[in-house]
Amino acid sequence: MSDPILKRREAALRLMAGTGIWRSNYAPPLVRLAWRLGWDLPLPHFLPAWQVVLGFGGFFGAAFTGLMWLMLWRSEGWAADRLASMALLAGALFGVLMALYYAYGRRKHALPRWEDIPE
Repeated sequence: MSDPILKRREAALRLMAGTGIWRSNYAPPLVRLAWRLGWDLPLPHFLPAWQVVLGFGGFFGAAFTGLMWLMLWRSEGWAADRLASMALLAGALFGVLMALYYAYGRRKHALPRWEDIPE
C-alpha cells in the first residue's frame, strides 16, 4: 500500500471517529478485510453511491442467495434462473438501502469528498 493512501485512510478514520458513528459502521468488517488483503478501498461514507450498491449489494445478494439455497431452496428444487433473479433482487435492495444510509451519514456529518481529505 502506498504511503499517501495510508495517510488519507488514517485521516479519514480520525475524522469518522469524531462523528459519533460506530466504527463497525464506518469501517465495516468486509472493508477491513479488503485492507488486509491489500485492496486500497475508501471508507464507505466516501464512496459514490453506485460503488456502494455494486459492492455491498453484490456481496449480499450472492451470500444471501447461497445461504438460502443451502438451507431451504435446494430441497425445493429452485431453478438457476430463479436463484439468479433472487440474488439480483436481494442485492439491489440491500445495495440501494446501504447507499442511502451512507449518503445520509455523509450529509448529516458534512463529510468532505474522499479526494479532499489530505494525504
